[in-house]
Amino acid sequence: MHMMLNGKDFVRLGHTLILSVMVVVVVCSSSSYATPTDIYCLKTIKASLEDPYNYLNSSWDFNNNTEGFICKFTGVECWHPDENKVLNIRLSDMGLKGKFPRGIENCSSMTGLDLSSNKLSGPIPNDISQKLPFITTLDLSSNSFSGEIPLSLANCTYLNVLKLDNNQLTGSIPLQLGQLSRMKTFSVSNNRLSGQVPIFGSSSIQVDSYANNLGLCGGPLASCPGIVKKSRVGIIAAAAVGGVTFMAIFVGIVLYYFSRGVVIKKKEDDPEGNQWAKNIKGTKGIKASFLIQNIAHRKKLFLISSLHK
Repeated sequence: MHMMLNGKDFVRLGHTLILSVMVVVVVCSSSSYATPTDIYCLKTIKASLEDPYNYLNSSWDFNNNTEGFICKFTGVECWHPDENKVLNIRLSDMGLKGKFPRGIENCSSMTGLDLSSNKLSGPIPNDISQKLPFITTLDLSSNSFSGEIPLSLANCTYLNVLKLDNNQLTGSIPLQLGQLSRMKTFSVSNNRLSGQVPIFGSSSIQVDSYANNLGLCGGPLASCPGIVKKSRVGIIAAAAVGGVTFMAIFVGIVLYYFSRGVVIKKKEDDPEGNQWAKNIKGTKGIKASFLIQNIAHRKKLFLISSLHK
């Protein structure tokens, strides 16, 4: 039985074939692109570090051109064993010397970097978030890195682990690091840091993470003096404003009820509205009363005499 294809079926089949070809081209191009860049990344790292114990020199052989050969290097983990695409680099405790390794940004898909317990020195790159945009674990502990902690680390939004302890870092810790919501492990102990520490959402970051620094404060540590002073001033000012407001309201209520009481009392004591005469005191009061009575008596006599006429 032969199946007849109409015009719409031909169009759909054509679209499917074109899409399949495009996917194959993209995959092949990305694989071919990833291989030379990751290889170049490792070559640059090796060239920028001193390797007195030949850990890298004995293992990192770039004369092999087979796919996935770098995945057999000491300290290198790949996304797939048969693909030259670096996932993690772990070079801990190898006695390596030098600065922060160059060319590391060419391992563009790397998520973990461990250079701990070596003899590396100098500053941590200010653009580290551009060099390691997808980093989840960064361990630079137990080296001799100096300078300040780069603010750009706050842009490494996937960071779960950041270990910078046992170095010679100075200055303050960027407060923006507290915005890294995935952070689970953070350590800057045994440095020369000072100032307020970031506020992390994770409760796993405790006092030990900041031990043995010049003068860190805030967070799980003691409150910073300046912040305490400002907060006390704010509390005192708020209390003063509240007290004045309360007194003003209280006095207003008292005056209101007092004035109402006086008006009511006046009406009760003087229903005919002649209180003005009764408020006259002393001799003047007596004379005024006598004058009123005299006028009333004269009016009465005048009325009687008029009737008799």
